[in-house]
Amino acid sequence: MRLLSVLQYKKVFRYAYKITFKELTIFGKINNIQHSRLGISISKKYIKKAHQRNYLKRLIREFFRLYQHKFLLMDFIVVVKKKVSKNNGKLFLSKLKFLWSRYFS
Repeated sequence: MRLLSVLQYKKVFRYAYKITFKELTIFGKINNIQHSRLGISISKKYIKKAHQRNYLKRLIREFFRLYQHKFLLMDFIVVVKKKVSKNNGKLFLSKLKFLWSRYFS
């Protein structure tokens, strides 16, 4: 359920439909397989500490796991662009849900 290779990431970035919010961008591209896949990109430039990046990755993966049955069959890449508040996971999830709601079937 994950995008693993550089080629997979490049295809999604090149042909993707992009939805942007202040801190987040979600790229989505229709795939030819029977399930959705997820890729995550969080830069050290914006979120310095590894435990904070890992926390955001866990939130994104868990959200994807819970809602993957609603998604269209697409490949997704979630890019965290700017500093996200460390302590407010619920706010981050609400922004994520708002952006991903455009990909629900």
